[in-house]
Amino acid sequence: MQLDYVILGALALGRYSGYDLRRWMEGPGRYIGYGVQLPQIYRRLGKLVERGWVEFEVDPREGRPDAKIYSLTTAGRQALLDWARSPFEPSTRPMDPDFKLRLIFAGQLDREIAIDIVRTELEYRRKHDNISAATSFPIEYDPQIPELDPLWAREIQTLAHEQGYASTASYIAWLELTLARLESGRAH
Repeated sequence: MQLDYVILGALALGRYSGYDLRRWMEGPGRYIGYGVQLPQIYRRLGKLVERGWVEFEVDPREGRPDAKIYSLTTAGRQALLDWARSPFEPSTRPMDPDFKLRLIFAGQLDREIAIDIVRTELEYRRKHDNISAATSFPIEYDPQIPELDPLWAREIQTLAHEQGYASTASYIAWLELTLARLESGRAH
């Protein structure tokens, strides 16, 4: 279902063929963390046409197959707006692609929507992900294979935790900067 909103959000920016949507996802959209193959895009476009959210015109191409150029219908525009205005629920997993999808495709519609999404994500991360880097692992390992050294396993687990903590701390700092930037531009 998320792919529907990626497509609707992209079509809010302009009219595209399925191939153009895929090129966008591989180019400017690659950082949203939502990669799909061309057949998936065409299947979803077909479903969106059936649902009445998207329509297309055939663009004749000389020496190549004709292209279907897709655009939003009034119902598709409303579906995108309804999704954009629906409450955002942060994932328990930091840096989940759903946040980026919401920020990009809902946030592009309205500054206040973008601010609300970032604020919601930031509040959740501050509450749930602000875990000390010094968190110890009191778990005692009982290796089931002789090659596993429990002290070494604990060291690797600690390194992974520290990397996650550093990434999350960086993510929270980015959210704070982003919120400040969005809020400072309200007057414009």
